[in-house]
Amino acid sequence: MNASEKIAALRAAMKACGADGYLVPSSDPHMSEYLPAHYRARAWFSGFTGSAGTLAVTADAAALWTDGRYFIQAERQLAGSGIELMRMREPGTPELENWLAEHLPAGGTMALDGAVCAVATVEKLEKAFAAKQIAVCDKDLTGAVWTQDRPPLPATPAWLLDVQYAGKTAREKLADVRAALGKAGAQATLVSRLDSVAWLLNLRAADIDYNPFALAYCLVTEDAAQLFIDTGRLPGAARAALEGEGVCVRGYQDVEAAIAAIGADTAVLYEPAGLSYRLQRAFLSNPHVTLKAGDEPVAPLKGVKNPVEVKNLKNAHVKDGVAMVRFAMRLEKAMAAGEDVTECDVDAWMREARAAQPDNLGESFSTIAAYGANAAMMHYAPAPDTCAHLAPHGFLLVDCGGQYRDGTTDVTRTYALGTPTEEERRLYTLVLKSHINIARAVFKQGMAGMHLDILARGPMWRETLDYRCGTGHGVGFVGGVHEGPQNLSARGTAPFEPGMTITDEPGIYEEGRLGIRIENELLCKEYGESEYGKFYCFEPITYCPIDTKPVDAAMLSAEERAWLNEFHANVRKTLAPHLTDEENAWLADACAPV
Repeated sequence: MNASEKIAALRAAMKACGADGYLVPSSDPHMSEYLPAHYRARAWFSGFTGSAGTLAVTADAAALWTDGRYFIQAERQLAGSGIELMRMREPGTPELENWLAEHLPAGGTMALDGAVCAVATVEKLEKAFAAKQIAVCDKDLTGAVWTQDRPPLPATPAWLLDVQYAGKTAREKLADVRAALGKAGAQATLVSRLDSVAWLLNLRAADIDYNPFALAYCLVTEDAAQLFIDTGRLPGAARAALEGEGVCVRGYQDVEAAIAAIGADTAVLYEPAGLSYRLQRAFLSNPHVTLKAGDEPVAPLKGVKNPVEVKNLKNAHVKDGVAMVRFAMRLEKAMAAGEDVTECDVDAWMREARAAQPDNLGESFSTIAAYGANAAMMHYAPAPDTCAHLAPHGFLLVDCGGQYRDGTTDVTRTYALGTPTEEERRLYTLVLKSHINIARAVFKQGMAGMHLDILARGPMWRETLDYRCGTGHGVGFVGGVHEGPQNLSARGTAPFEPGMTITDEPGIYEEGRLGIRIENELLCKEYGESEYGKFYCFEPITYCPIDTKPVDAAMLSAEERAWLNEFHANVRKTLAPHLTDEENAWLADACAPV
């Protein structure tokens, strides 16, 4: 079936159960950003494959909301489907809940799968629906329509990350969570986000592409911790080790029974955006439970890397830097020899370079290898039947990352494949100036992404340019490549703390022409203290040369030029012991002062 036929089948299922609308979010029972194939219902129904988007279907209309990273891709993939593209945060675009309230009949019913819809989503709908008395119904219509070729639930082998990498045991982390619960006036929480379960228990698997997670929950109370997981995939030694840390192991499907079994009066802290509507109702059905909405307690703990994690993360970035150097040399030689190189070749070469590094566990996301106009799509992915052939002109954007036993990486470099035009130099250097503005930032304690984001956009705004995404995101530790609570954007409210990591990745994206992005991962550090308070700064922990061929040095200030040269000197010093003589000669040229 094509997208139109799938929407028609969904409407038939809606009619059969008396529903006037149906919501298909991009989520699973754990509100994950990246999904197991079993839960990629929004992509299956709509044909839009981006990682973010929500599909809403009524009897006579269908629309999909996504953000600026995917406008170009979504427009192409939705063509002919009958699904209207809603460009989020653009003038004139209605909010999802308001659009539904307008399109649904008074007294109607909106169906959704409560297992994969967050409490916060349902609360927004109910508020918007109140005036027309539209009811929300928890009903899984996805399963009724997607009956053929639906991938099964994943159950990859689970394993434990050794404390020599994690820095803290599960018992120590559970104590930290219980302390956070006490401060919040709660006695329990259900850890449902997969990255949080992974960090809390040092538990890893491969249930989701590029993300080393297992489908699991962990119910933490004052005196117990219960892990809910498919027990058949947990080796006996790992189970024994968890039990030795005070963790009881139960089946994945036992979570609702455990919620119902809470027998003493208990205040349960939950995150409305992270807990499913169905599990919230399970808690509400227990008279001993009082729900207390708040921030998820694990996120701020794992967001600040401990000293062992920081040390290991830097080691992972060294390996990643070696891989990037070897990839860049291979690309340069192939282009100089006039070989036919495609974006798919770039993808494969990058994967091979990382796989050759010690302790590599794979990629942290699907490599974005985008040549020329394709790079204007921020999350472009090359495919064998459509990938572009590289030519000795224009830019190649490569956004990639690795999973290692000692850390997770994310890096973007934009390579000039020929002699850049003056306009290409100007745009590339603007991106570099924006990048350096964040990297050089010194800021007071308490500052968040919303306070710093303007530093990156300043050089572009002066040229009436901008980019439709945030400037950076946190990165997990042997975890998700996108991690909160910190982020670098106008919506970032979590204050930066020493030990937090953030990406610095401003860009310019001109549809039909080009895309330019330069990305390093930064570590927040203490800078100094005075009578005015504590001040913080950032340290780049990405060790990979920035292409200087397209740089217009005249556009850089003395401070910006000094930063770039110091950055390259550190890259060369850090990577040199791990490279051959030929590679070091190439690196010396790539890191030559500007």
